[in-house]
Amino acid sequence: MIRQPSRHCTVELQAVPARIGHVRRIVSAQLRYWRLDALIDPAALGVTELLANVHRHARPSKQCTVELCVLLDQLTVSVHDEDPRLPRLRAAGTWETCGRGLALIAALSESWGVRPDGSGKVVWFTLPALTTAPGEARAGRADGEPLPLADAAASGPHLRLRGTKVG
Repeated sequence: MIRQPSRHCTVELQAVPARIGHVRRIVSAQLRYWRLDALIDPAALGVTELLANVHRHARPSKQCTVELCVLLDQLTVSVHDEDPRLPRLRAAGTWETCGRGLALIAALSESWGVRPDGSGKVVWFTLPALTTAPGEARAGRADGEPLPLADAAASGPHLRLRGTKVG
């Protein structure tokens, strides 16, 4: 059986609140383009939580990279930052207003994890991606319409798209 080849998108940004909204829209547009509409809400929520953690905790820089990768029947969303400290899952008290991000990631994802990477770390999660056949995916773009990410590149000086490849 021939399966759809992998699809990959990378966004580099500084994790500040205004940029997090831009990345959420980019993730939504990319998943819509890949015809993975059912994954938009959990992926956007998960990436928002991971970027909020970078904004709140990462030192010395808020610079990070968000990566979406569909391989076979799985979407992996990962965020790489330059802070080597690994986050940990904790139980937040009912009175606490934060501290539930990784618990939320664990609840919405099929799997998740953290790994050291160079001078920093990668936090990732996966979602099942039941994709359409390649011919069906192309049928909606027969007019040669460009990737929706083309508009996203103009959204600001601190946001850079890199390595976008659609299979």
